[in-house]
Amino acid sequence: MQGKTEFMQQAIQLATENVTSGRGGPFGAVIVKDGKVIATGTNQVTASNDPTAHAEVNAIRNACTALGTFKLDGCEVYTSCEPCPMCLAALYWARCEAIYFGNCASDAAKVGFDDSFLYDEMTKPLSERTIPIVRMLPEQAWESFAAWEKSPLKVEY
Repeated sequence: MQGKTEFMQQAIQLATENVTSGRGGPFGAVIVKDGKVIATGTNQVTASNDPTAHAEVNAIRNACTALGTFKLDGCEVYTSCEPCPMCLAALYWARCEAIYFGNCASDAAKVGFDDSFLYDEMTKPLSERTIPIVRMLPEQAWESFAAWEKSPLKVEY
């Protein structure tokens, strides 16, 4: 059984190999449950033309497939860099038990991956954000929530 240091080293190695192979950005993630690697992921944003294909998101997708569930209860995440806002939210939604990271957000900013803009945007009122965000048809939109509330088929999460 590997330890925390070895899992972090694996995440860092994935990140480095992703760069040196030309497959993507310098980010790698490892998801562990009960002391065993369940899944890994690397940054595939440019390789897949998918802005959500960050290492942590890819690792979450792979782990959920491997475990056959959308919840990663009891899982630890080892990531080569502090998760961006999107990845952090995804890790919370997946209900991971712990997150360990190597490089911090300020390190990422030094090499061109600056998330400070996103953190700043989230604190602004909707009317002041860079991308317009406008609420429309709230009464009509509620119909889907009403259907959810009544549905005997819903899976709580």
